[in-house]
Amino acid sequence: MYQVEIKNSCACAIKRGIPDIQSFATKAEAEEEANALINQMQNEFCKKHNFELKSEFGNFVIYTRPN
Repeated sequence: MYQVEIKNSCACAIKRGIPDIQSFATKAEAEEEANALINQMQNEFCKKHNFELKSEFGNFVIYTRPN
């Protein structure tokens, strides 16, 4: 089981109903979702935050940091 986790969700993620943790059967599925999320967050959100994707112990974590 592999996870995509968003640390410190911003208001834009909460408004869109993006869950803080999602689980996937394969690493490839988790990586695909993590890349799709980080792309959406960087391009569609309000630009008040920066987002960084890291691979940690086989899981993918998106960190939310203020600009």
